[in-house]
Amino acid sequence: MKRLLLLAPVVLLAACGSSGGPAARDASQPMMYVSSQRAPADIAGCLQDRLSRVRMSRVGGATEIAVGSDSNNSYFVTLTPLNAGSVIKVMHPANAPDDPPEPEMRFDIARCAT
Repeated sequence: MKRLLLLAPVVLLAACGSSGGPAARDASQPMMYVSSQRAPADIAGCLQDRLSRVRMSRVGGATEIAVGSDSNNSYFVTLTPLNAGSVIKVMHPANAPDDPPEPEMRFDIARCAT
């Protein structure tokens, strides 16, 4: 029961679609910004299994993941260690393609964060 209560905010945030579509989103603000009890390496491995066209790199202590084609990335995910877990920040530039679609990306992030 306690685990279910801890997961509720992540699931609710991930389930929310963008209110006005990609054009209405402020490109300087994260599409998602959540914390997880899972380690960055676990989340990165999960995302790599769920998504196609994923490239990972390490910058300092963080893991950066680019999702989409090499020439035009759709999403940028930053996994930063926090105690025993992670902070997940997902950016989706305003002019970026929606591949995968935003609801699918939110679902995959939520699944991998829990």
